[in-house]
Amino acid sequence: MEDLSLAYVQTELYWEQAEQNRNHFEELIAKHAAKTDIIILPEMFTTGFSMQAEVNAEDFETHLRWFNKITSTYNVAVTGSVMCKVGHQFYNRLIFMKPNGDYSTYDKHHLFSLANEQNVYSAGHNICMVNYKGWKICPLICYDLRFPVWSRNTQAYDVLIYVANWPEKRILAWDALLKARAIENMSYCIGVNRIGKDGNGVNYVGHSAAYDYLGQVLSKHHPEAENVTHLKLNYESQQNARQKFAFLNDRDHFTLN
Repeated sequence: MEDLSLAYVQTELYWEQAEQNRNHFEELIAKHAAKTDIIILPEMFTTGFSMQAEVNAEDFETHLRWFNKITSTYNVAVTGSVMCKVGHQFYNRLIFMKPNGDYSTYDKHHLFSLANEQNVYSAGHNICMVNYKGWKICPLICYDLRFPVWSRNTQAYDVLIYVANWPEKRILAWDALLKARAIENMSYCIGVNRIGKDGNGVNYVGHSAAYDYLGQVLSKHHPEAENVTHLKLNYESQQNARQKFAFLNDRDHFTLN
């Protein structure tokens, strides 16, 4: 199994300005795509974490066209979540698209009640598992991080990804929980957060990070700095650790309703 190369983008977002955000991310991707297998963008990367879905949400097909343009042009897989309109419903939807145009989606399950997200967006009810280059990847969104049962590694995934708009005032929880999810699931865990202030005056300080399957730090960046971080994940070392310690074999068994 080959190493998996990832690049994650920590940056400011233009508030509710989809085209400006897409242009900005395309410029960054063009500079970094040749060095990586997957590029990870933040939560709601076209708008910021806005509840104005009726005004700003775009059709799913619009998002797919942009993802397809990027993945096919730069021969790289791309993932991130967007404000998505499907019929009369709105979703905080993550898209993972491969260079050949195949894609998977995940609709955010835990909607952030503190911001009344549940009054605007419909919740998803299914975990998404992406198979790419022999790796099994579980992508989730922001508030999902607080709920360990939802991300519990019962499907032998190798990489856990959280894309987020996680505010400064609760950043200690972000730091602690990312590491915890890596340790308890014996999985690589990558969290990608934005920086800057949004249109509601909420401040974000990044703290995007990656941990290995034992909770060791693989990469962090300076808070509040735009950065595209590259890292490589080694499959063999993870599998060896899982076989040696076998912590996942001792999990409790229960059903999630």
